[in-house]
Amino acid sequence: MLDYDLHCHSNVSDGTLTPTQLVARAAERGVKVLALTDHDDVDGLDEARTAAVSHGMTFINGVEVSVTWRTHTLHIVGLGIDPHHPALVEGLKSVRSGRGARAGKMADELAKAGIGGVLAGAYKYTDNPNMIGRTHFARYLVEAGHCKDVKSVFNRYLAKGKPGYVPHEWATLADAVSWIRGSGGVVVLAHPGRYMCGKHSMGKKTMHELLAEFVGAGGQAVEVVTGSHTPEQYAEFARYAKEFNLLCSCGSDFHGPNESYRDMGRLPDLPLGCRSVLDVLLSAPVLKVA
Repeated sequence: MLDYDLHCHSNVSDGTLTPTQLVARAAERGVKVLALTDHDDVDGLDEARTAAVSHGMTFINGVEVSVTWRTHTLHIVGLGIDPHHPALVEGLKSVRSGRGARAGKMADELAKAGIGGVLAGAYKYTDNPNMIGRTHFARYLVEAGHCKDVKSVFNRYLAKGKPGYVPHEWATLADAVSWIRGSGGVVVLAHPGRYMCGKHSMGKKTMHELLAEFVGAGGQAVEVVTGSHTPEQYAEFARYAKEFNLLCSCGSDFHGPNESYRDMGRLPDLPLGCRSVLDVLLSAPVLKVA
């Protein structure tokens, strides 16, 4: 099992634990190096870093940027970023600004499907109202008895083509890469296997086109081992990494107990032949906290 995790979320975005609680959970599970990668927000990094110091952990500044590419929503992780870099700060602010309007539209669509009062219910689950998203809606719909768990809510109501799904224009791929690279970070394509699953997924040809454009824009790494990937996908994306000369990353994409594909500290090793992004990150002394 790996002792590092380069993709997880706190309640600053759509996780259920505070940054301090998240770090404590990671430490309990043997994680020695942790990156907090909240969606479109970096406000939890200082608290998480302080907690990491108290546990003797190495902490890496991270973020996960929401991106629209063709008809797909992608997530681009930035690792080792400077959270105060002006272009990144302004870029993330612009991405966050559309979340409230989208939430209102989602509530309207769910009301048309016969489920009312969802917006107020979703906001009950947000510790950071500026970051309201589909996961907050899902938690409320579970509470209200419409589905047994968050995953079921997404499948029934919130995925593309379902009653509560509302398309949204996020950052461009080029902009997200530019913000992260400009801040000194390493750019990672998050959980690519998720973009190849489901009714509206991309095929292998489109994945090749995405990876080619990602590399052309300055992308540097791909998540090979992540919570939602199968063992077969570990091998598949290790091959893509080799083909496109990309570094390999690993992260649980942990959001909360009983709500995530995998817990922190429970990830297998990268496949043989992978060049780990961690080696690049730890070569920058500024990233180390202890």
